[in-house]
Amino acid sequence: MGLRPGVLAAVVLLGMVGAQGHAAADDYPTRQIKIIVPFPAGAGPDQVARMLGQHLQDALGQTVVIENRSGALGSIGAQEVARSVPDGYTLLMGTNTTQASNVSMLKNLPYDPAKDFAPILRTVTTAMVLLVKPDFPAKDLSQFMEYAKTHQNMTAGYGSGASQISNAQLQSRGGMSIISASYRGVPLAVTDVIAGVIDLAFADFSVAIPQMQGGTLRGIGVTSPKRNELTPGLPALAEAMPGFEATIWYGLLAPANTPEPIIKRLYTESEKILSTPAVREKLANLGMVVSTMPPAEFGSFIRSEITRWTAEAKAAGIEAK
Repeated sequence: MGLRPGVLAAVVLLGMVGAQGHAAADDYPTRQIKIIVPFPAGAGPDQVARMLGQHLQDALGQTVVIENRSGALGSIGAQEVARSVPDGYTLLMGTNTTQASNVSMLKNLPYDPAKDFAPILRTVTTAMVLLVKPDFPAKDLSQFMEYAKTHQNMTAGYGSGASQISNAQLQSRGGMSIISASYRGVPLAVTDVIAGVIDLAFADFSVAIPQMQGGTLRGIGVTSPKRNELTPGLPALAEAMPGFEATIWYGLLAPANTPEPIIKRLYTESEKILSTPAVREKLANLGMVVSTMPPAEFGSFIRSEITRWTAEAKAAGIEAK
């Protein structure tokens, strides 16, 4: 039985589009690649994106630029990538905030973190440090817990889903009175702690460590379940507040429907870069553990993380805004 002319034309057209897509994937990349970081320059995801981008540039033979699109807990930058042409030339350095916790943090989220992206690979996992000024009255976690009993309405900045949930955990698990202030990114909240505008902030290790080493801020505790090798003198906050945890991650993603050969090429080159001892050591010095996941596994992980962070937000009493 022959096909009708209209159906035949559609089949031919689809074949041509498919062939063009494979051709485009076969010689990818042929021009500049852009990685959008949905948080400010200097934030943990930004540092990983710039390190990875520099090496990808050499591996792929094309310029890789990093653009920061911060605001609304990373949703502005994530939305831009979700709506981009799925050709491998606009990528996202996403995090547990953009791809998981925003589902419960933001009303009318303008993208679906599971359906609107093609996962490439998870890059690293890390944690945060609770930071205060060096002259803050409480010098350690024990004193901080005592201080909080008699000082109501301490001000705490946040610039990510994990830092917002950590602020809430101080209240739900520590019984503290906290006033949370929203920032376009964690580094901006940290700047206001230094300036004395707010009392405290949770910051990724990569942001916190230079401040602690420089003496501009002091760490009280870490959000990982156990102490971190980089800061053995800092207790896990869970030691004083059982159940306190905020382990975070970053990962590279493309818009949904990006051709599989392109995803595979980006995964292969990125995984190769992150597996080198020099890169692993540099990231470890920033408090980050290389923990790559291939595309399919990363996609499943994101779906499980949406469930986990939704439960965390609910337990912390956070309502979507």
